[in-house]
Amino acid sequence: MTSSAQGSDQGSRQGSDQVSDGPDRSAAPPRPTANAMRRALKRARDGVALDVTEAAVLLQARGEDLEDLCASAARVRDAGLEAAGRPGVITYSKSVFIPLTRLCRDKCHYCTFVTVPGKLRRAGHGMFMSPDEVLAIARRGAELGCKEALITLGDKPEERWPEAREWLEAEGYDDTIAYVRAIAIRILEETGLLPHLNPGVLSWTDFQRLKPVAPSMGMMLETTAERLWSEPGGPHYGSPDKEPAVRLRVLEDAGRSSVPFTSGLLIGIGETYEERADSLFALRRVSRAYHGVQELILQNFRAKPDTAMRGMPDAELDELVATVAVARHLMGPSACLQAPPNLVDEEYGRLIRAGIDDWGGVSPLTPDHVNPERPWPQIDTLAEHSATEGFRLHERLAVYPEFVRRGEPWLDPRLLPHVTALADPATGLAREDAAVTGRPWQEPDEGFVATGRTDLHRTIDTEGRTADRRDDFDEVYGDWAELREAAAPGMVPSRLDADVRQALSQAADDPTKLTDDEALALLHADGPALDALCRIADDLRRATVGDAVTYIVTRNINFTNVCYTGCRFCAFAQRRTDADAYTLSLSQVADRAQQAWDVGAVEVCMQGGIHPDLPGTAYFDIARAVKERVPGMHVHAFSPMEVVNGATRTGLSLREWLTEAKAAGLDTLPGTAAEILDDEVRWILTKGKLPTATWVEVIKTAHELGIRTSSTMMYGHVDQPRHWLGHLRLLADIQRSALAKGVEGFTEFVTLPFIHTNAPVYLAGIARPGPTTRDNRAVTAMARILLHPHITNIQTSWVKLGTEGAAEMLRSGANDLGGTLMEETISRMAGSSYGSYRSLQDLVGIAELAGRPARPRTTTYGTVPAERQAAALASDGHLPELLPVVE
Repeated sequence: MTSSAQGSDQGSRQGSDQVSDGPDRSAAPPRPTANAMRRALKRARDGVALDVTEAAVLLQARGEDLEDLCASAARVRDAGLEAAGRPGVITYSKSVFIPLTRLCRDKCHYCTFVTVPGKLRRAGHGMFMSPDEVLAIARRGAELGCKEALITLGDKPEERWPEAREWLEAEGYDDTIAYVRAIAIRILEETGLLPHLNPGVLSWTDFQRLKPVAPSMGMMLETTAERLWSEPGGPHYGSPDKEPAVRLRVLEDAGRSSVPFTSGLLIGIGETYEERADSLFALRRVSRAYHGVQELILQNFRAKPDTAMRGMPDAELDELVATVAVARHLMGPSACLQAPPNLVDEEYGRLIRAGIDDWGGVSPLTPDHVNPERPWPQIDTLAEHSATEGFRLHERLAVYPEFVRRGEPWLDPRLLPHVTALADPATGLAREDAAVTGRPWQEPDEGFVATGRTDLHRTIDTEGRTADRRDDFDEVYGDWAELREAAAPGMVPSRLDADVRQALSQAADDPTKLTDDEALALLHADGPALDALCRIADDLRRATVGDAVTYIVTRNINFTNVCYTGCRFCAFAQRRTDADAYTLSLSQVADRAQQAWDVGAVEVCMQGGIHPDLPGTAYFDIARAVKERVPGMHVHAFSPMEVVNGATRTGLSLREWLTEAKAAGLDTLPGTAAEILDDEVRWILTKGKLPTATWVEVIKTAHELGIRTSSTMMYGHVDQPRHWLGHLRLLADIQRSALAKGVEGFTEFVTLPFIHTNAPVYLAGIARPGPTTRDNRAVTAMARILLHPHITNIQTSWVKLGTEGAAEMLRSGANDLGGTLMEETISRMAGSSYGSYRSLQDLVGIAELAGRPARPRTTTYGTVPAERQAAALASDGHLPELLPVVE
């Protein structure tokens, strides 16, 4: 593809008061000294890692120095091609360019791609291309052998232009992303072209919506020079989507979502050499962290008439060549580097000698709508120029061959038939003679078929797990070295010197008036101060909910552990090919619910991995299967991550999906997938799980629909007490909001101490070995105090703490022991040594150890019917040892 930076997801000066020739470049920076250049060139030749200063020096190489730099860069490129199994090959993608809309909310000062509604109307065009217009281009492209549909558009036009919003509403789309998704599906089904999407700035949720319909996406970083965005007269001034931090966040979210992603730089728009070098290092950091950058486009600025930057000089070819060569040295041999061939005045050889290995998208049908004055070269011409330099031109797909060969999780199962129909299985490149025809876009056929180690819930206690880690440990979780640096502050919990006595006094008098400083002091309490804190929390517990310790007769049903999300704390997730992987059938889920009902359960708690083959409606099927078999069973199921997965897979909004789930039998949601509700910690713990804001959105939406949830916090890894405080404050705010709307919201808060033993983040030497006893007591006590009076039930975890530990938490402010569970694999796979179930007698014994009575409860802390209590007492709340598990 060619995600050209001078347009695509950019805006123009339309509607802008700023009209300038761009940043002043009249004062040329001093040239580097000859010694500095010689030293940097030698380091490049020797393959020594370059720093930002050296890269900035090399960006200024000219003449013989530039030839020297290019020669070493070309050697790096050639080594990469050799390692990839395609020596001497330069690739391109045969594509069609589809400008889905030329409206945009941004106002970039160099762009001619973007226009305004009035001009579109006068030219007889709609605000968006219609499906018929899109498909006409795509069909003609397929006839010509094209395999990529490059879908380019402006950023969020409906947020600036009422006409765009009205068009989307009239056509039945909630937003531009919904229309992009629908168009991509039609292209797949009706033409067979592979969509490559350039919709501009995307959120994490947007990536989840679009990943099932496109094998690759892209957005140019352009530059990390914030002043070019923030200062009047800058090329990006007035363009909210061009803030460098926002664009870097998009690149990271693409990596977290395992989306093969294209990015790159636009050079010569006023940045300094140091800023250009910094931009390349930023791209390298993201690429190393997530291994998801499939190519970098290095594009030279070309001034255009009728733009604010029309008088700014073009970036010289030497600048582009030097940037390509430096990028090759920084990104390494495996990186794919592209320079658009229609912007270099046929100087193809210089770019090849500088280290590129790709020409981007070239269309035999459509113009480059971003640079219409620069027609694509003929493919035969590209082949000839490549051959002159000793390279063979070969077609690739929109998604690069490395990602075709990687497969899951980079390619959604619904796209696999479309990609494999066009790809050479040996190389991952395009089969140039492949028939480009439409194919159904649908869920995989397997659905709920029992596979793998379906007895893991029993054998985890007798046989254990097959190995302590997956064999893709070094690749699947991202770059451990990068994470180790980010996690360093949390490896040794900080200590705080503060006036604990005043804070204790305030907590005892009125906990609702604790300041953040006082609360933080209490979270750091130890020794006698900690004992006093726990007594205050226990007194508050007694005054709020009484002395009875509650518990629930429940069964955990983890219906699959196949998951590719990449949570670094999780030892439960497996690839489908791993020895410990399993998926239950719907009948097995229903059978387990029936077995639980027979021994007195009032609830099943059902959660699973994000299995790529399970459709978004699978969750409805699971809830319905339980309700049909056991109508009286309370279905407590599906974490916020599973809710988002279901919604994005079905194309429904969160509200629509939760409404459907409720109709299918869902009663309440577990508030898991929270971990720590602070993205600073969150992105160390997990590669691809939902961000904090999305977790909050799911929970609030559920509450508004009358679906109550629990709330949780997993602590004791790379976090600090300040993160605990922020997490608890946020939960209290959410509950206050729910109560203000007249809905009940959270049922409880559950403390989840981190189990480190088999957790990847611990095995990699990044996380602490779980919380200390001090941490557990402080968190439990402060949860009682900080959540008062909004969340009144505080649950401790016998699974993670054992009998003595759970009893201690009951003396520190907790009032609930959770459930009998009957089976538990998540904590056990992580290395918990406290078993998979507790009998009623066991739970009563923990309460007695704390000096308290015990009573059963329902999910929402109501009274358990007498019939259920009798059934539970008869079985002691657990499954008979010889009860068969239906296979």
